[in-house]
Amino acid sequence: MKRIIFAIIILSGICAYAQEKKSDTAKTKNIEGITITKQIFKKQSDRFVYDVAASPVAKGNTTFDLLKQTPLLSAIDDRTLKIAGKNNALIYINGRKTNMDSDALVQFLKNTPAENIQKIEVITVPGSEYQVESSDGIINIVLKKKMSNGFNGNMRMSNTQTKYNASQASFSVNYRKDKLGISSSLSGGEEIQPQYYILRNGNSKSSNESVGTSDNPNRNIGGYLNIDYQLTDKSNLALSWNTWANKNYDSTVDLFNTIKNENGTRYTWSKNREDARSYNNSLNLNYELKTDSLGSKLNINTAYLNYKRFRSVDNRTYLSNINRNVLDMSQQTFQNLPQIINNFSGMLDYIQKFKDDLTISLGGNYNKTKTDNDTKNETYFYIPTNLTKSTPNHFIYDENIYGMYVTAEKKFSDKFSGKIGIRYEITNSLGTSDNAPTIALQRIERNYNNLLPYANFNYTINEKNNISYSFSSRMRRPSFWQINPVKNILTDDNYTQNNPFVKASSIYNQELTYVYKDSYFLILNHTFFKDVITQVPLQGYPVAPDGTTKSRNELRYISTNFGNKQEMSAMIGIQKSFFKQYWTTSFNIGVQHNINNGSLGVDPTTGERFKNDQGQFVEYTNSLKSTSLLIQTNNTIRLDKNKTWFLGVNYFFVDKQQIELGLLKNLMSLDLNLKKNWNDWTFAINVNDVFRTNIIEITDYQTNGNYNYVYQNRYPRGIIISFTYNFGNKKVKKVRDIEGVFKDIKSRTK
Repeated sequence: MKRIIFAIIILSGICAYAQEKKSDTAKTKNIEGITITKQIFKKQSDRFVYDVAASPVAKGNTTFDLLKQTPLLSAIDDRTLKIAGKNNALIYINGRKTNMDSDALVQFLKNTPAENIQKIEVITVPGSEYQVESSDGIINIVLKKKMSNGFNGNMRMSNTQTKYNASQASFSVNYRKDKLGISSSLSGGEEIQPQYYILRNGNSKSSNESVGTSDNPNRNIGGYLNIDYQLTDKSNLALSWNTWANKNYDSTVDLFNTIKNENGTRYTWSKNREDARSYNNSLNLNYELKTDSLGSKLNINTAYLNYKRFRSVDNRTYLSNINRNVLDMSQQTFQNLPQIINNFSGMLDYIQKFKDDLTISLGGNYNKTKTDNDTKNETYFYIPTNLTKSTPNHFIYDENIYGMYVTAEKKFSDKFSGKIGIRYEITNSLGTSDNAPTIALQRIERNYNNLLPYANFNYTINEKNNISYSFSSRMRRPSFWQINPVKNILTDDNYTQNNPFVKASSIYNQELTYVYKDSYFLILNHTFFKDVITQVPLQGYPVAPDGTTKSRNELRYISTNFGNKQEMSAMIGIQKSFFKQYWTTSFNIGVQHNINNGSLGVDPTTGERFKNDQGQFVEYTNSLKSTSLLIQTNNTIRLDKNKTWFLGVNYFFVDKQQIELGLLKNLMSLDLNLKKNWNDWTFAINVNDVFRTNIIEITDYQTNGNYNYVYQNRYPRGIIISFTYNFGNKKVKKVRDIEGVFKDIKSRTK
């Protein structure tokens, strides 16, 4: 089937090119028959611009579905948006970065209708004025702006059937009266997120296998309120409030464990029950002053973010047998894992434009963050003896980031333009722990400075050919949860370990882009990661610094800095409409080459090393390379002359590739959707992952004999039925969304 789909994609590309050549050579003599077609996809300076308003795909879609169909974008796990050849993508709305945590952001995008979007900007290499981390790109969603006063809005309801049934609903309104604009939205839903696991690790003499399921019920509600007031002809004041709440009580993980060693085979059940709830509230005040008629302006922002997550886990281990019977309970662990984050941010930007097409931008920002993690861990051992072990830990982390930047952008001629910039960041942090097991964990202080240059050059060879080059350097800081030194227990012998010693990593990115006729593009990219932040599996018999050796084999997924990595990619693609816009297609195909170079032999939080069954110390290494094929195509087919029926055919394929945890098996998905527009109503049905091929599978074999295997099925195949209704004055001007100042904070509240 994969070969058949691939052949169809290639054939469609050939047909597309032939049709374009035909349309290029055709001449229309009757002026009444001329159709003016607006360019939907084009390259502008440092970004690709996708004109959604001129495309038929927006109406009736959610914002998340629309982003998945945007050229260069994909969502392999239906949760994380990625830019081709890049890491994760950060979401901006009218230049303002969203301040929700990642889970809340996904639900927000999935529950928000896409009708009011004007265009989507894909910035693959952000400039110095953007506070982004790692090699992340930016997806900037630009909302429609119309001039009339009045009131409008929309409602959307949907139902999803995967392994379980889920429902979502959203309601949004916009109001404008002269100088005052107000917009608000409310959305929510409930779903059960299921997963099926197979986890294996060990060597030739001992092994551990865990097989089972998890169900994570989620109920969420959230929204926003934006108020924008024009003080004078040159100044605006805006206030924005975003809120989101999530509740997932009675989450379950049930794993059957088979532990084999020289002493025989042992069977157990791990049964986890979890209650969690989280709250995300952010407030942003913005003042904008236009200083001249050329577009120069001053922008001042202040913001406050409060994030709370409360999580309690009851982890029980039961003895079992080969028939998987649940016998006596041998161990029980209660974990209380709260996280409270408070962030205050301020930002000042000034843009000065000159008559000779020169733009100078400069600004600064300040981020102050405090996280409070008062965790408790109590373990009760019932077999072979009654024993209680309590390990509370109160970890507080304070971080201050000072940043400043300057950029210069110049249009030298109609053909050549350039932009250079530099960003300087100062980071001061202090982590303290009340009950740390070692002195080194009681107080961790970090102070470092970073100078981050940026450059972009754009050359228009002629009206059909454009070439550009970009270079950037960035930092990636660990998430606030990663540096909280706690365990997340999965089974008795399998858990993840956070690490307060994780330091920021450095990323250097280069990109060369060639665009032909604003429809065909070639992108060459190289990214170098220094001190990669990831999770690394360490397994064996832990040996403490004093020589004490534990009697049981353990597997720990430890957050740490893991050497260096390089990613190189080459991507060619097309975005175009054919047959009088009856068929709109975007197609990307490319290769990515990964070079990994990392090793770890010591648990950085405890100093423990690991021995194998032969009594030898072992370490985890990954110095492997891989070259992978990447394919993505999104197609919208108009089925009638009146533009009321549309068929969508979307497909992606990611070849197997070497990542930090091992060899990731290929992933692919075929998604279909049918949409009907009827007056102000839109009815749609989506079928995702038709052939159930989007399943994660990772295999790793070490030279020391250890192996590790992960299988994860999130049940991606499903059917979604939705109804959308638009009401009111469609000419309402969208409220001005203010520039946010949280920037790198949102992505770290996980």
